[in-house]
Amino acid sequence: MNKVGLISLGCPKNQVDAEMMLAKLSDAGYEITNTAEGADIVIVNTCGFIEDAKKEAIDTIFEMVRLKNAGSLKHIIISGCLSERYRDEVVKEIPEADAVIGIGANADIVKICDEVVAGGKQSAFPEKCLMPLEGDRVLTTPSHWAYLKIADGCSNRCSYCAIPLIRGEYRSRSMESIIAEARSLCASGVKEIVLIAQDTTRYGEDNYGKPMLPALLEKLCEIDFERIRIYYCYPDRISDELIALMRENEKIVNYIDLPLQHVSGKVLRAMNRKGDKQSLSALLHKIKKEIPDCVIRTTFICGFPGETQEDFAELCDFVKEIGFDRMGAFAYSPEEDTPAAAMDNQIDERIKARRVEVLMNTQYNIMIEKNKSYIGRVFAVMVDSYDYDTCLYFGRSYMDAPEIDTGVYFAGERELHPGDMVQVEILDFDDYDLIGKEKRE
Repeated sequence: MNKVGLISLGCPKNQVDAEMMLAKLSDAGYEITNTAEGADIVIVNTCGFIEDAKKEAIDTIFEMVRLKNAGSLKHIIISGCLSERYRDEVVKEIPEADAVIGIGANADIVKICDEVVAGGKQSAFPEKCLMPLEGDRVLTTPSHWAYLKIADGCSNRCSYCAIPLIRGEYRSRSMESIIAEARSLCASGVKEIVLIAQDTTRYGEDNYGKPMLPALLEKLCEIDFERIRIYYCYPDRISDELIALMRENEKIVNYIDLPLQHVSGKVLRAMNRKGDKQSLSALLHKIKKEIPDCVIRTTFICGFPGETQEDFAELCDFVKEIGFDRMGAFAYSPEEDTPAAAMDNQIDERIKARRVEVLMNTQYNIMIEKNKSYIGRVFAVMVDSYDYDTCLYFGRSYMDAPEIDTGVYFAGERELHPGDMVQVEILDFDDYDLIGKEKRE
């Protein structure tokens, strides 16, 4: 039996692709291994979104090349966004790779691995950038939570983003297939699902002629999950219907991931995004009014071409005004073949880095004040793991999304397991993490 390992880099959407490939390989008789050394094949499922992600992908590939040259690994397959976007360069510059495949070839991963093991060398790039949206998965997340991808590709055409070039136009899954997969995940023990797509709020526009995220959520709420969490919502598509559904259904956690990217109307127009400080502020205050305890997570891009000091000051003032519960900031990364990369007034790298630092320091001070306000409160926490260094359990309240947010360290009064829900009283905090103890009646 041939052993195959898979290293998946980048976003959760890429991770789901990897899980589907692993399921196909397992069903075909391949043994899945978590160790590269001694493997017959290692697949590096790459990200090619921004410069840092591309560097991580290249570094990982060359680490696998080192193992192959040392005889510790037999074959290397490169898949994912980097190989889709830079196919010719990857084939030419990494001759040690036994196969280089595009995203559309994910469905043929068994055939490709079979041919590689048999001594063949190939590249596979189907004309249309389609991925196997349906299919079994081998979960690479803990067994009690999982991502659920509802669409692929993107049609928003933000001027800085290469996703449409890599993954094509937005393509929704059928509601029936999503519900079937959700039921399967629930039956396997998953208690929290995280809905993902490049823009979840656009779900259904292509298949049904109108946004169908609220209708999908209503059906998902009929399944026996503890939590349903929503990522990657587009500001213009946050409807009254969606807000009401989140407010009224306790399974949908009051947490919304809303990547705003900027607040200056001038910068947003250059990004090919809608809105300005006034409209975005109105939206956020509306959400907070309708769902007072709603946690809003966002991300901002610093140093976009043409961003003036006044634009950045407006962004900083906005962050202070809103007081985001969760926030990330990133330096603008020019991506080949995107409109923004050809714009005038590119910002110096040192200025971009400094603006990120200033914005994140602003957010840190906001988070410290928020964490102080949580002391003495009791939250329902889903157990994720046990931390042997601190002898405390680690879990997440509704405020904490897996893998990207902070969490709650707490002392338990009994043996607990991943996925258990417990009441935790908050006693203290350590930077971003909360610290507490289990509170039992």
